[in-house]
Amino acid sequence: MNATPSPTIASPWLIQGGMGIAISNWRLARAVAGLGQLGVVSGTAIDAVFARRLQDHGVDDELRGVLDRFPVPAIVEDALHRFAHVRRRAGAPYKSVAMLHAHSPRRGFDLVVLATFVEVALAKLGHGGLVGINLLTKVQIPTAASLCGAILAGVDYVMMGAGVPTHIPGVLEDITQGRPSTLPFSVTGADSDHPASSLTFDPTPYVADATLRRPRFIGIVSSHVLATALFKRSNGPVDGFVVERPSAGGHNAPPRGAYALDDQGSPIYGPRDEVDFSVINALGVPYWIGGGVTSAADVVDALALGANGVQVGTMFAYCEESGMESDLRHRILRDLQRHCLTVSTSVTASSTGYPFKVVNEVGTIGDDDVYAARPRKCDLGYLREAYLDDRGHTAYRCAAEPTNVYLRKGGSVEATVSTTCLCNGLMATAGLAQVRADGYVEPALVTSGDRIEDVTALLGDREDYHARDVIEWLDPARVAAGAPATREVTTHTPTGILS
Repeated sequence: MNATPSPTIASPWLIQGGMGIAISNWRLARAVAGLGQLGVVSGTAIDAVFARRLQDHGVDDELRGVLDRFPVPAIVEDALHRFAHVRRRAGAPYKSVAMLHAHSPRRGFDLVVLATFVEVALAKLGHGGLVGINLLTKVQIPTAASLCGAILAGVDYVMMGAGVPTHIPGVLEDITQGRPSTLPFSVTGADSDHPASSLTFDPTPYVADATLRRPRFIGIVSSHVLATALFKRSNGPVDGFVVERPSAGGHNAPPRGAYALDDQGSPIYGPRDEVDFSVINALGVPYWIGGGVTSAADVVDALALGANGVQVGTMFAYCEESGMESDLRHRILRDLQRHCLTVSTSVTASSTGYPFKVVNEVGTIGDDDVYAARPRKCDLGYLREAYLDDRGHTAYRCAAEPTNVYLRKGGSVEATVSTTCLCNGLMATAGLAQVRADGYVEPALVTSGDRIEDVTALLGDREDYHARDVIEWLDPARVAAGAPATREVTTHTPTGILS
């Protein structure tokens, strides 16, 4: 096995956020990378995304070219036989991917490796720019397989948040060198030295004698305290950080220590949550600031603090290249122009316990009536909690599954209040909604940053905009040239059952 170090590359001033599930798809990442910035694909639930795309669209020439490059043809043929052999009829249920567990058959991990390889390889086609992948530390079981597929496809950056992934630099090195890697696995009721508290992944069946390049590792953190801990305790080099503020979309780190909620039920962040950028500057690695970046002036402010640039999600989430379902995306854009949308930060929506931002769009899970009407179900399982059952075996539960099932597994009723299935909701947002046997269609769940209404600055009199428009609007050179860098936007008070 041969390995090559990461090449010396210029740091981009803009990182496109890794929004999942499949909002940051290969089309968006390819567009951003082709314009000289860091395009990022989401690796969350990538095996299910790939399987559903195959059922809807089959294999075109571009995808076939990528599949032909995968080093294990038998894995490709197995996936195509399972999911592309017969096209799904409109209104029919998707054939599901089996939920992964710690000891799943290798076939399940094969699909993760292949799906991640395909997503990164498609994003890298047709340009010489940089492509990264974003993974959630909370989604533990497929992590190493996802990293393996991304490295096989030549990914340039790996980005991880929603936890403190001190073990990931070492895993990247192991995969690049073609050797087995052991990862910690959080299992409720098991000590860290319990046999159930670790996962092992062997990349050998996939990498063979390939020469692989270690990608750069960027930790997504919410404070200088976490940045310092990740930098000092990791089992390999940390090449930089994204410092994400609470105004960012998706999962947010909770406030430090005990915290209160405001009148809308959102967590209140205080002085302990303020970032000391002098501490992060002293670490001597590049960093980017994320959350609430919607203008060129915001980028200039970040650079003045010592950052290399910014990470931006929300503005890219509603551009034409985004993976968001087209009709939903256009409906949200129209509602934004009418100033009738809000974003709530819910401390209960996610089964992870992390605060999660929800757009209160009518017809989605952010709508009280839609939330109340949805049958509780967990059949994708990416955010399940592993625990030791009464027999000492590893089992799985989710606060979003039927309440009686969750309680039978030892869960608390308090954890189920206002909790929803992020996996199914986010899959629906990407146009991949599951259809149930009785015809029920899983509703979308839309997440965005607090400053979602700033997206209207990109529209003007148009009905749509592109990734190029986002980059040009945020370009700090506009400030130096004297161009308008901000726009006044009216904000509104959030409401809704998930707030």
